[in-house]
Amino acid sequence: MLGGDGPYPTHGTDKMNTLPTVLITGASSGIGAIYAERLARRGHPLVLVARDKARLDALAARLREETKIDVEVLRADLTQPSDLAAVESRLREDAGIRVLINNAGLAQSGGFVEQTADAIDRLVTLNITALTRLAAAIAPRLAQAGEGAIVNIGSVVGLAPEFGMSVYGATKAYVLFLSQGMSLELAPKGVYVQAVLPAATRTEIWERAGIDINTLPEVMEVGELVDAALVGFDRRELVTIPPLHVAERWDALDSARQVLLSDIRQGEAAERYRATQ
Repeated sequence: MLGGDGPYPTHGTDKMNTLPTVLITGASSGIGAIYAERLARRGHPLVLVARDKARLDALAARLREETKIDVEVLRADLTQPSDLAAVESRLREDAGIRVLINNAGLAQSGGFVEQTADAIDRLVTLNITALTRLAAAIAPRLAQAGEGAIVNIGSVVGLAPEFGMSVYGATKAYVLFLSQGMSLELAPKGVYVQAVLPAATRTEIWERAGIDINTLPEVMEVGELVDAALVGFDRRELVTIPPLHVAERWDALDSARQVLLSDIRQGEAAERYRATQ
């Protein structure tokens, strides 16, 4: 597992040789690239997945030089069925990979009525379908081994339809729900699942969506985001929200949800919905 005791010793130790390999999607830039840097420094062998092979190769070469760890590049466009299937196969078959960082994703450009069918399909395919299938590919093997971790990168936008990114926010709400459900199923089998919910973070995802990040009132630097997410990982948090400064707010929200569930009675409609004579 990743270092619950903090960073691991530098390369050349016996402990280094026993660390699990981490597969990171969306690893060529932004959050994924910083995860790669931080985990390489901890001594984890890496498999880096993204579309841009040139950038992956450059990152891998630098990390090999700086950390002396093994870094493999796996070029894949996860919206393409054949590429997605290849990464799934790797996750199913490579027993050395015991941590998945499900980071690849797209942002939404424009409001709901401005979305084309192709844009919706691509967004949902990458943010939901690919993420779910990759988690499903590795989860049975981790559960059988009784160890491992899956990190799903969501967003605080998934908590806030008011932000006006309805399709993107809906995909991120799905990531949170999926992560919570996976944790309930997999934690008893020794598999840790973490949902990470960033707010606005300084990455290329905004530019690709046609959004000028400099127009946003507050933006977190990507290194600070990933470092915070790894603190949450080391503490085995189920949901990590780096920009949330009052942790009790999340606890209150989750408690309110559970109280609401206790008031749902499936056998009859609530009194307010009964027709009056």
